[in-house]
Amino acid sequence: MEPVNVIEGKVSVLDRADVDTDQIIPKQFLKRIERTGFGQFLFYDWMQDGEIELEPNPILVTGPNFGCGSSREHAPWALQDFGFDAIIAPSFADIFYGNCTKIGLLPVVLPADTCKQIAAAGSARIELESQKVTWDGGEAGFEIDAEIKRRLLNGLDDIGITLQKVDAIDAYESSDRAYPGPVTTALAG
Repeated sequence: MEPVNVIEGKVSVLDRADVDTDQIIPKQFLKRIERTGFGQFLFYDWMQDGEIELEPNPILVTGPNFGCGSSREHAPWALQDFGFDAIIAPSFADIFYGNCTKIGLLPVVLPADTCKQIAAAGSARIELESQKVTWDGGEAGFEIDAEIKRRLLNGLDDIGITLQKVDAIDAYESSDRAYPGPVTTALAG
């Protein structure tokens, strides 16, 4: 995972509330095992029907309760693969929020009126270190858990965090305290 600190540029706007993960990435596209290739199917039904048009800008501004529904990890993968680096919304579903932070897609919670101002401005700058969003005509602070912030700033996903402890893991594995695991023998015929 790449470190996240400053995300800036144009915003795409999806002015809808309660967008669930089934709408973000429909079930028929969940057959891949890689994290890539999902962006082309983002909001597939809405895009195919011409209900919405989105440009792959760095920032998506959307309505409250974004990412609700099933807890599929593919939804953040599709958003990131499409080109978004951050999502600004009044609220997110908890599991979706966590899934975003685990891949380096920054979810930013701001009041609905602030989201509308950013959408109208058309571009913004998000600084994770200072927890600040700025746009033409405004500025707002946002909250983020200190541990999530540390992980994002340092580009640490779950594997990266584990690898920080590789010396301790190696020492344990080579010690006599390590459990050797079950021993199996071939059955004699």
